[in-house]
Amino acid sequence: MLEPLRQGLPPLDPAAVSNAASCALPARYEAVREARLFTRRTLDQWDVGDRFDDICLVVSELVTNALRHALPGDAGCGGEQTPSVRLHLMRWTERLVCAVRDPSHDTPVARNSDDFSAESGRGLFLVDSFSDSWGWHPLAGTLNGKVVWALFRLQPAE
Repeated sequence: MLEPLRQGLPPLDPAAVSNAASCALPARYEAVREARLFTRRTLDQWDVGDRFDDICLVVSELVTNALRHALPGDAGCGGEQTPSVRLHLMRWTERLVCAVRDPSHDTPVARNSDDFSAESGRGLFLVDSFSDSWGWHPLAGTLNGKVVWALFRLQPAE
């Protein structure tokens, strides 16, 4: 189920993007709330219909994973460093992509746990369950790190 690791986005024409928004997030756990608020404000303007809650949940999970697992050990999640995590939202007519960029080169790893009462460790399982597809890819050129993304299919406007 969680096999789409290390794959690029499905072919999407960048010229056909109808809306895009992004925000830099500081290396602290309050950034998850900031990302959720940014996503809600953005999606309110974009009218994404019944996918609204799914997208907000997945954004929370992707940002939490970036803050918890992808920041250097000395950055921690309490400092006021330069933003090292960035959230991107891109909308096409019938698709929306949430992408979270972080400075780590480590592969996102889904934990295999049967403990459904655990309070952590299910982030990528939730991303897989609530999005239509997801994956990650390393950044190239002068950018360091990776992007973890989730794709949502949207109902066409009537």
